[in-house]
Amino acid sequence: MATASQWIAGARPRTLPAAFAPVAVGTGVAGYEGSINPLAALLALLVSVSLQIGVNYANDYSDGVKGTDKARVGPVRLVGQGLASAQAVRAAALLTLAIGGGFGFLLVALTQTWWLLIVGALAIAAAWLYTGGPRPYGYAGLGEAFVFVFFGIVAVVGTAYTQVGYVSAVGWVAAFAPGLWSVAILMVNNIRDIPGDRTVGKRTLAVRLGNHRSRNLFSGTVLAGFLAVVLCGLWTPWALLGMLALPLAISPIRIVQSDAAGKGLIPALGTTSRVLLAGGLLLGLGLGLGGP
Repeated sequence: MATASQWIAGARPRTLPAAFAPVAVGTGVAGYEGSINPLAALLALLVSVSLQIGVNYANDYSDGVKGTDKARVGPVRLVGQGLASAQAVRAAALLTLAIGGGFGFLLVALTQTWWLLIVGALAIAAAWLYTGGPRPYGYAGLGEAFVFVFFGIVAVVGTAYTQVGYVSAVGWVAAFAPGLWSVAILMVNNIRDIPGDRTVGKRTLAVRLGNHRSRNLFSGTVLAGFLAVVLCGLWTPWALLGMLALPLAISPIRIVQSDAAGKGLIPALGTTSRVLLAGGLLLGLGLGLGGP
């Protein structure tokens, strides 16, 4: 029986900036357009956090029952380490995803954006099918693409749309920053897991590209997020507040480019998460300050 602290660790709290940052940016976009809705922003945040925890438990369950977690280092894996039964972790995943769906329904009802129910259903399906189902897309090297879409474009644009009723060009550009930084977090995990994933036949993007190219792509992805911040500055110079997070990117890039492996890459996960959280909050703040 897993302890409460092990369940919390199994939720992988270091990945939660991927839930907070896009909502902050989307709300900043709404502020730039002059129409922040605090209740809608709160509901969007609850949806995002629930789905992030849900996908983490779903990955734990699916990788655990497939046996692909046995030789890995890093965060607690409830099923793979035998800390909790597969049934219990599956139930936790389904419960948190259902909670996220419930908050999503409330958000849609509040804003009367009923068509977003389809987007929400796709997000929940993507959360489960990352490592679950007969053909998990995470095993085929598509994880980064889906993370960019759902934790970047969908999360930012959806948050802004439910508050404003439309999404301007700056909203689409701003979505690239948290999307790319969220991808970078996944890349750290996948670079760390290359040896084990190769052994079990999990063909992540890192496995497909190889160690050296994956590390270079990680660095490029982090820096490209800041390029998106600079482009947002074309709409309002306040958006450049997001560049204050750039010094935080030095540490994870240095760790990844040092050829650290296994547990040596774990610090890069936390530092990349800080880039995402700080960069997202500062970009959202700057966009909001640039509004009418």
